[in-house]
Amino acid sequence: MAELASLVQRLEVAVGRLEAVSGTGGADGSAAGTGAVSAYVEAFDALISGSVAEYIALSQKIGGDVQKHADMMKQAFSCQRQLLVTASCSQKPSDAVVTSLLAPVSKVIQQVQSFREQNRSSPLFNHLSAVSESVPGLGWVAMSPKPGPYVKEMQDAAMFYTNRVLKDYKEKDKTHVDWVKSYLSIWTDLQAYIKQHHTTGLVWSKSVSLDFTLFATGFGPVASASGAPSAPRGGPAPPPPPGPPPPPMDLNQSAGGDSSATSRNALFASLNKGADITKGLKHVSDAQKTHKNPALRSQAAPLHTGPRPFSAPRPTASAAPALTLPPVLELDGKKWKVENQQGAQGLVISDTELKQVVYAFKCNNSTLQIKGKINSITVDNCKKMGLVFDDVVGIVEVINCKDVKVQVLGKVPTISINKTDGCHVYLSQHSLSCEIVSAKSSEMNVLVPGKDGEYTEIPVPEQFKTVWDGKKLVTTATEIAG
Repeated sequence: MAELASLVQRLEVAVGRLEAVSGTGGADGSAAGTGAVSAYVEAFDALISGSVAEYIALSQKIGGDVQKHADMMKQAFSCQRQLLVTASCSQKPSDAVVTSLLAPVSKVIQQVQSFREQNRSSPLFNHLSAVSESVPGLGWVAMSPKPGPYVKEMQDAAMFYTNRVLKDYKEKDKTHVDWVKSYLSIWTDLQAYIKQHHTTGLVWSKSVSLDFTLFATGFGPVASASGAPSAPRGGPAPPPPPGPPPPPMDLNQSAGGDSSATSRNALFASLNKGADITKGLKHVSDAQKTHKNPALRSQAAPLHTGPRPFSAPRPTASAAPALTLPPVLELDGKKWKVENQQGAQGLVISDTELKQVVYAFKCNNSTLQIKGKINSITVDNCKKMGLVFDDVVGIVEVINCKDVKVQVLGKVPTISINKTDGCHVYLSQHSLSCEIVSAKSSEMNVLVPGKDGEYTEIPVPEQFKTVWDGKKLVTTATEIAG
């Protein structure tokens, strides 16, 4: 921080001298005395006056929570414009200063997302969710080297909820349909804007007119945490630049006169002896060797037992406390969320529909029973998890799990096991035709019921043999894999 303060002070003095000659530049991103903003700030203004303005107008027409959300989004784009103005007239500062410049945008993003969580019972919840899921796209200014694809991902996240809005209002109110189109066009236009002006990340200024004094010392105006280039406040004059380096040593000249020349001649003469140069070495007898004469070891200097050079122990950062998230068991739209359950035995989902899906995430030492017929089930990143279900019309996926047990009571067409260590699948009489697809997994067993109700455990092959039959590769499970 001391170096940064010194640098800012030097820059302030230099800016003060320049302003005394040429006048002060505009604080809104305009060039000195011209009132013109940079090209990419003008392009961003066009985006705000276009699709963003249309979205805000339609939100005001809908009113209620949608209008309140739109006011927050308007503030978010205003904060982002100020950041672009700062970047257009400043060199990129340190990471700490960049973080402080991003703080206003981050704060509004959090407000938008919090507003949605506080109004989950709102009749316009799908509208709020579409905005809340995609507003992190404004964080593209911190993404490098591909901010455009990041915005595309956020737009795709919004479309899950905008499709619901279209389904609910397509035949009822055209205003909501137009609202969806205008909101999605914001992110489409933003992607085009990024592709044209900030393809690999936010572009900071590399040169500013009239700042020849600054660039002579290797610096341009640097953004401060306040979001604007440093302004002059006076102070001592900066120290003069260091002088030129000393001239290279002339090897043909010697400080010692003839004695140095004689030493060099003697050195070259010794080197020219070739193999005879070793004749001047003294022979060391066995009595003088410490590894053959134990008496000499006790007389030798003690070995250095201190720490080795550059081997001082590095300070180890204390492990961050594990973040414990609250358990979740709720229906979000058509998705049942079962998350962060620890030691929860007897979890039951009974009020199910055919179009619903179940997503279990980070559940440890827990059991979950799903009654009725549903679309699909996903078990992700769970340990010692037990799953029992009736019927699934789609697929049951087990991903990134350890020691899980899955039992089907009715029918299921496909069970997929990926990146899982330890998985027991209990089939029913009605699901014997089930397809089991596995990849990058181990310790998999399928238990098939017999006529007497007893289960027969059969391991799923993990080792395979592949041969070329002259036309194609043929892969078969090896006998050692069972």
